Amino acid sequence: MPTFVYVAKDKTGKIIRGRREADNEKTLTKQLQDSGFWVTQVAHEGAEKKGAKRQNPLRNFKKVKLKDKAIFSRQFATMINAGVSLVRCLSVLERQTDNSRLKTVIRDVQSRVEAGETLSRALLHHNSVFDNLFIGLVRAGEVGGVLDETLERLAEFLESDMRLKQKIKAAMTYPVIVMIAAVLIVVGLVTFIVPQFIQIFKDFDNVEMPAMTQMLINISNFMTSKSGMVILIGGSIGSMFLFRKFKRTKFGKRLIDKYKMKVPVFGKLSHNIGVARFTRTLATLLSSGVPILQSLETVAHAIDNETFSDVIMAARARIREGDPIGEPLEKSKLFPPMVVQMVTIGEETGALDQMLGKVADFYEAEVEAQLESLAAALEPIMIVILGVIVLFIVLAMFMPFIAIISKLTG
Repeated sequence: MPTFVYVAKDKTGKIIRGRREADNEKTLTKQLQDSGFWVTQVAHEGAEKKGAKRQNPLRNFKKVKLKDKAIFSRQFATMINAGVSLVRCLSVLERQTDNSRLKTVIRDVQSRVEAGETLSRALLHHNSVFDNLFIGLVRAGEVGGVLDETLERLAEFLESDMRLKQKIKAAMTYPVIVMIAAVLIVVGLVTFIVPQFIQIFKDFDNVEMPAMTQMLINISNFMTSKSGMVILIGGSIGSMFLFRKFKRTKFGKRLIDKYKMKVPVFGKLSHNIGVARFTRTLATLLSSGVPILQSLETVAHAIDNETFSDVIMAARARIREGDPIGEPLEKSKLFPPMVVQMVTIGEETGALDQMLGKVADFYEAEVEAQLESLAAALEPIMIVILGVIVLFIVLAMFMPFIAIISKLTG
């Protein structure tokens, strides 16, 4: 007789897990129901393990995108608001999501909630998917008894953050495509066209190559040689690998974040994005009832900029000692006067979350305007750069012909 494993609840709601022999799943389910249990799962023993072996081993490495979490939060909030139980909500969300990793995470969270854990504590086991901001807001909603409202705010925050990232991506897509096309054109000219001209020059004796032409010939010879290709490809891959590894270190991340805000044109944009993210995140946390000290700590970990994180944590330490929030922000010189003034007024009037929301709206609009102007400016600049490079190649190739013609006619 086959053996089955089952999960059921008794009359008190306690989760019961066990294994029992039966003719089939229906028979076992009927037996358990007759014993007063509410059956939630029945499976043939070993089937679960076999299923796990058949799973794609890469599924746990699949990224849970911002869009997935935004949809999850929005649907979760709607069902909680409608009075659906927490476990039932998670069950529905697990079936609806298309992301395999998120599906696995929700299933585990559901089992933990069924076992008696709070939702925030269950989410904490998956902090690689749900960050401190997400978990902190859920915890605040549970404590305040307004989980649906908190999830609604969380969904709005994630959707706002997603729109901002999409605008940045859309603004940079065209310049990146133009840059890639420019590099391919130059590489094609140097590796395929220039060698043909070099062969023609070899047929003429005593032709002195101009400096431009000789430099181009040297570049072409280097790029078409095996050692040159190895150095170029290996150097490019190695540089990218070392840069990514350096960026993952605390010192490297802090150094890069510090100087990327000083780069011409892009530095101002990066700074405004940091201000917008700080104000939006802090406004969302405060409006959800999270205490100011906990909110600042969460923001410091949530914001993707070590320079901002250091200033926020320093401000948190000052606030803990009794200082108003505006003073340490002003002394850091990182936040514009308008932000400091709005924060100060909000703190004095008790409407800090609302003031931060207004500042976030302003800076998000500022970032959008900067992105549009940047995208418009980058296009002609890159076209001019490409034109200069192509002109250099053309001049370098035709100058020897001019010398040859002068000799023949002279």
